[in-house]
Order: sequence, then C-alpha cells, then structure tokens
Amino acid sequence: MANREALRELQARLASKLQAARSEGVTASWLAVRVGAANYLFPLAQSGEIFPLANVQLVPYARPWFMGVVNLRGGLYGVVDLASFMADGSTPARTGQSLAQASVITINAALELNCALMVDSLAGLRNPEAFSDAGVPPEGSPVYFGNRFTDLNGVRWQEINLQSLSQFAEFLSIGA
Repeated sequence: MANREALRELQARLASKLQAARSEGVTASWLAVRVGAANYLFPLAQSGEIFPLANVQLVPYARPWFMGVVNLRGGLYGVVDLASFMADGSTPARTGQSLAQASVITINAALELNCALMVDSLAGLRNPEAFSDAGVPPEGSPVYFGNRFTDLNGVRWQEINLQSLSQFAEFLSIGA
C-alpha cells in the first residue's frame, strides 16, 4: 500500500513539473520512462498526462500488445503495452505486481489519437544538459525512433517520436 501511495505522489510531482515546464517555457525537453530493460524519452510537446494504470477494459480480437480501453478524465483511450508493442507482442505476461507499478502516458491531444502508452516506471524529466552524447538511432530501427542519447552516467536513452508513432500503420492496426 505504501508503494502505491509513493507512486501516486511521484506521478503527481511529475505531472505538476510537466505542467510547469509547458507553461514556463522549455526547461526540460523529455519525459524519461523505463519500459522493461529499456530507457525511453518522450518529447514533452508530444506527451500528454500521466495516470496510474487502472480499470482497463479488455477488447476481444485485438493484438497482444493492445491492452484494452480505459476512461481517463471522461475520455476513452486505447492502452498500448509499449514493451509488448516494441517486441511485436512476444513479451512474457506481466504479473499483477508489475502492473500495479505501471503508469500510462497519454499522447498529446494535438496529435488527435486517444491513446495511452503503458510504461513500467517513470524516471522524471530530462533536459539536453543531462546528456553527454547524442547520435542517430541504430541501423534498422523503427521509423518512430528519434535520436539516441547517453546520459552523464553512461546510461543510454532512446527518444520515441510520438507523432511518428501515432502515424505508424502497424501501431494503428490493433485488430488481430
């Protein structure tokens, strides 16, 4: 129970920082998340709100990575398990404990796609000064991969262009 409260507090702090970053000007450029063993960066301008994962309604005959739909602030959003999508639906089933720690991040409403991405954990906001190196994505990467960054601790982060992802045909095809 204490972990759930701590997660809610972290989400609330990140949401307020995200809102402050948008209203005060750009002090951070990305929302950092962890998905499985991978580290990803979502551009703030393309990211929406952060919510705890709750009450997902299953959708029959959908791809394995499409978890279902959820009501977020009165809007209906499709929920995509990002780890499963990146692995083309071949990731092992998640445990109840790992799902309890998960969050969903909506795609910015300006991109006109009611979709939320499930991530394993939130890692905070990042600005360009947090990275020592940037480069192009690895050869053969999906079209929605942006630059690849290395932070000051040597950890690699892959930028996900949410606008490109939201237009990617395979991402839009949820039917099994």
